[in-house]
Amino acid sequence: MGIQIDVVAGYPVDDEVERVLGLAEAVGEPVTVTFLWEGREAERAVLVPAATLALWEHWAPGAFPTGHPGDENQVAAGTAALAHPEEFGPYTLFRRRAGGRTAVAREGAVVAELLSPEEAHWLQEKARDVRQGFMDPKQKAAFEEFLARQESLDER
Repeated sequence: MGIQIDVVAGYPVDDEVERVLGLAEAVGEPVTVTFLWEGREAERAVLVPAATLALWEHWAPGAFPTGHPGDENQVAAGTAALAHPEEFGPYTLFRRRAGGRTAVAREGAVVAELLSPEEAHWLQEKARDVRQGFMDPKQKAAFEEFLARQESLDER
């Protein structure tokens, strides 16, 4: 991540959550958020702008594996209770029943998603690894041409 921002929403009310969501959208980088909901345990998540998430998911070779040991707090896919969307100013949060992600929409368009810190890290790492090993067709052709012009080791 280019910018590391950690935000704590002490008592997540409309204005505070709206500022956090706006911050993530403005910087265009993932923002680590700790929500301290009243009467519940602290919840850590990474708010990933939609364009960044699309890029990671394009390059990542597969979906984040679920059901690891230690994921006792994750609900099995498809069994989570359906909840009403939560509105915070111009933002609406839609909790997905499968996978535990929360989509953040503004004016009908998804602008970011809340992911678990583990999933965000996994996606970023996998996407980086695959992307670093990829050459687009023009770059590959130029590199092959460059290699063809090099002397062989025997000729040196």
